[in-house]
Amino acid sequence: MTGSKPIKIYTDGACLGNPGPGGYAAVLLLGRGRKEVSAGRRQTTNNRMELLAAILGLSTLKQPSKVELYSDSKYLVDNILQGNVRRWWGNGWKLDRKTTAQNIDLWEIILDLCRIHNVTFIWVEGHSGNPENERCDQLAMQTARRANLPADEPYENGKTKLSTHSLFAKEE
Repeated sequence: MTGSKPIKIYTDGACLGNPGPGGYAAVLLLGRGRKEVSAGRRQTTNNRMELLAAILGLSTLKQPSKVELYSDSKYLVDNILQGNVRRWWGNGWKLDRKTTAQNIDLWEIILDLCRIHNVTFIWVEGHSGNPENERCDQLAMQTARRANLPADEPYENGKTKLSTHSLFAKEE
């Protein structure tokens, strides 16, 4: 893991309509260093943008790191901290006997990134004056408004409930 100080990553996702065009962004901070990254999708959901923001931030890191990841998404933070995501995974991505989890394709990537990095997830209240959260919101909204955004192919093809990540493929 890099250094003793954690890298701070602030993330946010935005969607113009739900579903609709979306953007996601991350601000990475280490000491005086700062990096801002953002991307978007043409047709997606707000929850997917929140998850993709975390994926973008963690994927930007070049080596295993100690990370504090700040998000205003209760969907992301609560499902990680309460152990729901790992329980869903252990139950074959089932919430209960009849209901399959949403956004499996993205949750699998987040779990994989958490195996690489030592991540602490921290909820921050959105639109409450936190400068880094506000900056992420601004970047995500700007990106969502761009023309010619790429497709969120799993969402648009109805494949968000499928296990797509090779590390999670079930052995037959």
